[in-house]
Amino acid sequence: MTLIRLRVNDIRVSLRKEKTLKECVADKLGVKKNALQKVQVLHRAVDARRKNNIGLLYHVTVEADLPQSVTRKILSRPGVSEFIPAQPEAPQLGEMPLAERPVIIGAGPAGLVAALELAKYGYRPVVLERGRALHKRVEDVDRFWRTGQFDPASNVQFGMGGAGTFSDGKLTTRVNDPVMADILQAFVKAGAPSEILTEHKPHVGTDKLRAMVQGLAAEIQRCGGEIRCETQAVDFLIKNDRLTGLLLNDGTTLATETVILACGHSARDTYKVLAMKGVGMEAKAFAIGVRVEHPQVLIDKAQYGDFAGHPRLGVADYALVYHTEDKKRVAYSFCMCPGGQVVAAASEEGGVVVNGMSLYRRDSGIANSALVVNVTPDDFGTDPLAGVAFQRKYEELAFVAGGKNYKAPAQSVQSFLQGTLPTLRDAQNYLAESAMRYRDDRHPEKNDASLSVALPSYRPGVRPVSLESVLPPYVSDTLKQGIQYFDRRIQGFDGPSGILTGVETRTSAPLRIVRGADYQSVTHAGLYPCGEGCGYAGGIMSAALDGYHVARAIMKRYKPF
Repeated sequence: MTLIRLRVNDIRVSLRKEKTLKECVADKLGVKKNALQKVQVLHRAVDARRKNNIGLLYHVTVEADLPQSVTRKILSRPGVSEFIPAQPEAPQLGEMPLAERPVIIGAGPAGLVAALELAKYGYRPVVLERGRALHKRVEDVDRFWRTGQFDPASNVQFGMGGAGTFSDGKLTTRVNDPVMADILQAFVKAGAPSEILTEHKPHVGTDKLRAMVQGLAAEIQRCGGEIRCETQAVDFLIKNDRLTGLLLNDGTTLATETVILACGHSARDTYKVLAMKGVGMEAKAFAIGVRVEHPQVLIDKAQYGDFAGHPRLGVADYALVYHTEDKKRVAYSFCMCPGGQVVAAASEEGGVVVNGMSLYRRDSGIANSALVVNVTPDDFGTDPLAGVAFQRKYEELAFVAGGKNYKAPAQSVQSFLQGTLPTLRDAQNYLAESAMRYRDDRHPEKNDASLSVALPSYRPGVRPVSLESVLPPYVSDTLKQGIQYFDRRIQGFDGPSGILTGVETRTSAPLRIVRGADYQSVTHAGLYPCGEGCGYAGGIMSAALDGYHVARAIMKRYKPF
């Protein structure tokens, strides 16, 4: 008998049958259940391809004590291999000395992961975050949502943790990078729920994401890094096309020859300063549109059929795409938040921006998602800052349409499609009743008052407005076509319960700060563009991955400080 550790992929556990995961693994391997000493989940996903037989799909590791002849036979089966744990790749440390500590601009996922990696290996980074510390920021944002009192220095876009702190906390990415596992482990160590290590669509939730951000910050500081909140780099000191330091908002200078620019996609004043300095940048495509809200039960039933509400499935999400006949425009869902809410995400006075978020439990009873349409430099111009002006134009239109008090323009889906007077009441009532029933079913111990919800969920409130007045005509037209097409996938998507709130403009950065193969700016040595704000990521996980790789590039060049 030989003890062996195997990796077994594609173990399907039907929700209709009463078999355990261990029994299903034993069946696939053709051995008795008691021959398996330990089964550990590597990956878990919902398999909803057949609505009448939804199941869970697992990749696992198995420890088994088996005869060698049986082991050889098992290893010949599809999806079975010997398990060899991945080993973290040790960094290559450079030989060049650093004259000053490296500086990171921005404490979002890219900046925090870059800082953590540098700090772990003795580089003593300094993180500059223009917004406030987390507890102050949460208070400021909550006050804005309650009262409409906006603070341009502390909001959903700026502050400790970055824009992702007020989001769904999704950690999905299309990037296939072996480093992801190490980053997820760091997140769990910092306070994220452990299931993000195995879930196909890992999700932290706004509430638990805040604890994770605090944990990451504490670890950076424990390893010798420094974090300065309410500290903004207002100018970049450059000599002979090489960075020499930063001018800070308190009037002091900070000498450094190495800056990771992880400023986020809303640092428009930083973009402007860099453009004036001649830093290489280019306009890029992004997308704008609205947020749509539906009863979560509608989405659950469309995706899971009779299995909707099954405790092992949780809430359903969706990913929808529509291409116009000429292929020029695409309408698609983005940042879908099951069981969440629509939030006010402005970062400038006089503008309305919407986004979506959800808590860890995803139990609001309301599903929301951005519905957006692609826009390109052909629409707004090739100047690197033209996309910013384009975003600002529609944010300001939304602000005026909402009443100049940060209320957002909103309209029922059917009113939007039919081009009739903007209405909300029927959809509001439908959505509110559905949300209450949904939450009561899941929390019968709580009374109705504790679960009351104002809909649309955007705070500080909405105003019925024709959304065509705050969007480009080609965006409105494409959204109308897309919504009707999406109803083929999710019956009721264009029905009476849907509400649209605008405008969603911050889907990604409207420009890219160009960098070379060494991750440095192609025009200014020592400047390392990084993350979503510089055009190299699109979400928490891809930004974190980019921060990791930029940090490793610096480590490869320089020795620890």
